[in-house]
Parts: sequence; structure tokens; C-alpha cells
Amino acid sequence: MTNIDFRRRGLFRASGAAVLSASAVALLAGCEKMATAQTGNTQGDVQILNVALSLEHEAISAYQLGAMSGLLQKPVLDVAVLFQSHHKEHRDALIATIRKMGGTPVAAKSDAEVGRALNAASLKSQADVLRLAQRLERGAANAYIGVIPSFGDRALAQVSARLAADETMHWTALSQALQDTLPAKALTFGA
Repeated sequence: MTNIDFRRRGLFRASGAAVLSASAVALLAGCEKMATAQTGNTQGDVQILNVALSLEHEAISAYQLGAMSGLLQKPVLDVAVLFQSHHKEHRDALIATIRKMGGTPVAAKSDAEVGRALNAASLKSQADVLRLAQRLERGAANAYIGVIPSFGDRALAQVSARLAADETMHWTALSQALQDTLPAKALTFGA
């Protein structure tokens, strides 16, 4: 059995499989014609995509827990719900891609399980909820940035960059809501 790093930063790394194949990312991006022209390790890609799907499930639950906590006030609550909808779109794209590749999508854990894993009981304020979401979003951005250099095809690298940009936008909005200062140095993400 392959050991997979389940942290966001290690999302696309697995023992024996460095990154998603070009065909997996093409399917994820909705480019079926491009995907059929690519070759790759389908089983390994499905496994890695399922890790990504698990993390999207986690993000959806985390935003649900935050929304239901009573700790988020408008307009922050509205933004959290919007970001949750983005993660649902990511989830749906991953599920469709996994199925197109002949795999079985991993099931979501219950919100209660995710809450325990994220120590949601320790969340006592809006800032606590935002810090948790901020941490998860930064990890997602770094994971997508980490896969970009592996692609020779610019279109595939662009898909990963777009996903990273989406996660970075989430991180930035959360940072603004927390009134964090901007990073003092350049090249904040992907390191």
C-alpha cells in the first residue's frame, strides 16, 4: 500500500507517484479530449484525487461547522458560505473526474468526525473560526502551487494555477477579515 501524505501541502505527493498525471488534471479541468491524448498512472491518479477529494470534503465540513457555530456574524458568515460553495464545486469536479477515470470517490466523513479532527470544540470566537479556515486555505493553495512545475503542458499548469489562485483568494479574504497585515516579503505561497 502506498503511503500518502494527507496534509494539504503534501496533497500531490505519494511514494512512487510524484504528482497527478496530465490526464487526471485534464479531466479535472473538464478537458476530456486532452485527457484521452495523455497517458498516465490512472490508479495512482485516482488515489491522489481521492486524497484531494477528502480535503475538499474537510473544507466543506469546516465551513459548515463555522456557519453553524453561531460565532460568525454577517457579512463574514456570507463569505464563509460563499467559500463553502467554491469547495463544493471543487468536490463535484473531483468526483466527476474520479468516476470518468473508473475510480470510486471517497465518501465524506461526518461533520462530527471532521469537527473532532479539527478540534472544533476549541473554537470560541469568530477569529478562531477564521484562523482555522485561513490555515486550511493556505495549505490548499500551497498544494496546488506545488504541482504546477511538474507539467510540461502549459494548459495543465494553468489549471493548477487557477485552483491555487482560488485558494489564495480565500486566504486573502480571510486574512483581511482578521485584519492581518500583508506579508512583509514576496513569494509567500508555495514555499
